Amino acid sequence: MIQYQKILELADEGLSLRAISASTGHGRPKVTEILQLAKDKGLESPLLDEMDDQWIEEFLYPHKSIENSGYGMIDFDQVHKELAKPNVTLSLLHYEYEVSCRANGKIPYAYRSFLRHYKSYADKYKATLRVRRKPGEIMEVDWAGSTAFITDRDTGEKIKAYVFVSTLPCSQLSYAEATLSMDLNAWIGAHNRAFQYFGGRTQIVIPDNLKTSVTRHTLKELVLNPTYREMCDYYGTICMPARVRAPKDKASVEGSVGTLSTWIIAALRNEQCFTLDELNQKVAKKLEEFNHRDFSKKKGTRFSAFEEEEKFALSPLPLKPYKMAEWRTAKVRPDYHISIENRFYSVPYEYIAKPVDVRVSEHLIEVYFKHMRVATHSRLYGKFGQLSTSKDHMPDNHKLYIEQTPENALKWAESIGENTLRIIQYLLDTYQVERQALSSIFALKNSSRRYTKYEFERACKEILSITNRPTVKLIQNQLKAIKKKDAEKALEKDVSLHEEFGFTRGKDYWGGKSK
Repeated sequence: MIQYQKILELADEGLSLRAISASTGHGRPKVTEILQLAKDKGLESPLLDEMDDQWIEEFLYPHKSIENSGYGMIDFDQVHKELAKPNVTLSLLHYEYEVSCRANGKIPYAYRSFLRHYKSYADKYKATLRVRRKPGEIMEVDWAGSTAFITDRDTGEKIKAYVFVSTLPCSQLSYAEATLSMDLNAWIGAHNRAFQYFGGRTQIVIPDNLKTSVTRHTLKELVLNPTYREMCDYYGTICMPARVRAPKDKASVEGSVGTLSTWIIAALRNEQCFTLDELNQKVAKKLEEFNHRDFSKKKGTRFSAFEEEEKFALSPLPLKPYKMAEWRTAKVRPDYHISIENRFYSVPYEYIAKPVDVRVSEHLIEVYFKHMRVATHSRLYGKFGQLSTSKDHMPDNHKLYIEQTPENALKWAESIGENTLRIIQYLLDTYQVERQALSSIFALKNSSRRYTKYEFERACKEILSITNRPTVKLIQNQLKAIKKKDAEKALEKDVSLHEEFGFTRGKDYWGGKSK
C-alpha cells in the first residue's frame, strides 16, 4: 500500500518532491497527485491517530474500494455537487449513472446500493448529507419553549423574553433572538433579521401553526395570515406550515430549539440584563459560539458546513427588508371615508357602503376592493379625527363646492362671457363675507349646468340692462324665462312649418262637390 501518512508528514516538514519520492519509493507524479488531493480536501498534518494509510486512501480515493469489483465507479464528489441543484434527485443521478455504465461496458449498482454507498461517503467526508435535505431549500422557524428574562431596573421584576429560533436543516446553521412578545410585529421582524443573518432566502419556509402565520389549517383548507403570506411573497419564498401535531415536519428546528435552550437560554441563566438590546447582544455571542462548535461525529462546524455547502444555494435578498403591514377590513361611510384608528381616509364615492380591505403600514394606508387598489394615503398620526381627502374621490357637486375660491369663480365667469364676469365681480365686491359670495356663485354654477354658455351670458346681459344690483334669484328667473321663450318660439316655428307644407289639394281634387 502507498505510504500516504509518511508522504503527508514529510511534505509538512518541507521536504522536496524528489526527497519524498526517494524516501517512500513512490514516483514523483504519484506523490504530487496525493499532495494535491490532500490539499483540495483539506487534509493536513498533524494527522490524528485514526488516520492511518487505509483511512487516508479511503478519504482521498473513496471509489477505490469498489473500482475493482467489476461495477462502474461512482463519482461521489460529482453526485454531492449535482444533488445541491434545484429539482435534482438521487433517482435521477442513479439513472444517469446507469446510462453511463452501460455505455462504458460496466455493471451499474442497483439503486439501493447506490444510496448506501453515497450515504457512507457523505456521512464520513461531508458535513451535510443531502439525501433528506437540499441546500438552500428549507428554513424552519419556531418559538423556543423556554424563555429568557430581562430585569426591570426600578422594581427588580423579571420580564419574560421569548426566543425566536430559525434553522437551515441542510447545514444545521441556526439563528436566534429574543423579543418581548410573540405578536405579529415580533414574528415578522425576527424573520427579516433571520434572512439577513443567513445572507439569503430559501425556497420554502416551514412555520408552526401559530396565529401569526396560519389563520386556518385543516385537511381541506389552509389559510395563511395575510401579513405573513405577503412577507413570503415579498421574499419569493413558499410558506408550507407543518401539519398539525406533526413535529417531524420541522424536526431540525425542534432539535435546535432544545439545543439552543441549553446553549443560549440556560447558559445565560446567571446573567442579568436590563434591556432587550443588552440581552440580544449576549444571545448573539452565544449563538456564534454554538454555530462554530465542532460536530460530534463529523468534521467541521455548522458555520463551515453552511459556508462550504449551502450558502451558494440561497437566493439573493431584495434590496430592502420587508416592511411590516397589517391587513384590516372596513366599510365605506356615507361621506366616502373609512375609519382607521379614529382617523379618516377617503375612498372613491362609488364604493359607499361597500366593504374594503385595508393594508396598514408604518407610512401608508392602501385600500383594496376585490383585490384592486382603489385609494392610497399617507398615514396620519397625532390627534384623532384628522381627515385625508382626495378631490378625485368626490362627487362632482362636492368638487365644485371645494374648488370655490374668488380666483376660480372669476376664471369660470371669464370663460362664459363679459356680462357674467361683471355680475360675479359685483357679487364678490358687495358681500361683506367672502364665503357668502362664494355660496351665491356656487348656486349660479349649479344653475349653469342646465343651460348653455350662450343662454347664461344672455341672461346676465338682460339682467344688467334692467338693474345695477343683480341677484342670483333674478338671474335664475331670467334663465327660466329665456328657456321658456325659446321653447315657445320653437313651437310656433314648428306650427308655421306644418301650415306651410301641409296638404293643399282640397276637396275638388278628390272629387268632392262644394255646396
